[in-house]
Amino acid sequence: MAETTAIPIAPEVTLLRGHAAPTGPLVAAIGRIAAQAPFRQLSTPGGGTMSVAMTNCGPWGWHSDRRGYRYVELDPLTGARWPPMPAPFARLAREAAALGGFPGFEPDACLVNRYVPGAQMGAHRDWDELDKRFPIVSVSIGLPAAFLWYGATRRGRPLVTLVEDGDVVVWGGGARAGFHGVRKLQAGEHPATGALRYNLTFRRAK
Repeated sequence: MAETTAIPIAPEVTLLRGHAAPTGPLVAAIGRIAAQAPFRQLSTPGGGTMSVAMTNCGPWGWHSDRRGYRYVELDPLTGARWPPMPAPFARLAREAAALGGFPGFEPDACLVNRYVPGAQMGAHRDWDELDKRFPIVSVSIGLPAAFLWYGATRRGRPLVTLVEDGDVVVWGGGARAGFHGVRKLQAGEHPATGALRYNLTFRRAK
């Protein structure tokens, strides 16, 4: 991994600039995961369709449909267990969490999000996990994006941080319930991903 520069975004929210670089091996691993558990655009409980396509790896996968948001052991699309979390993924998550001030993190879920130009992630908080003592580790791959941090409420003007290929954002503790999002992805081309952005979000689900 490249030398890391830690930049505070907000209390207990840290940007680790370039920590996941180079990202080529991560992109290759994503391809292997998607070959077993294809990307899909999930439905929301309200009946909408997410603009971001996703899949999962690890013992638990995050899922959304008319019944609500939850973690499931089996991929609803294939009926099989989610692909195992690659060892480099888990190591990256542990290292980043420790650098962000949260040692001892052992993720059991990795959400893999795929953004095309125009895709976005509305303001939300990651709140479906049983134990909120563990942090969230978010890895950016490919095209740059605007990461939005709202904090305790989704109202008001967010803090805007440009996240680029290899950047990692870690939040936990008092910021664990923080609302965050991603602005619409702008068109572009990246050597690692082409016209796409990927995001790995590591969590402790159970």
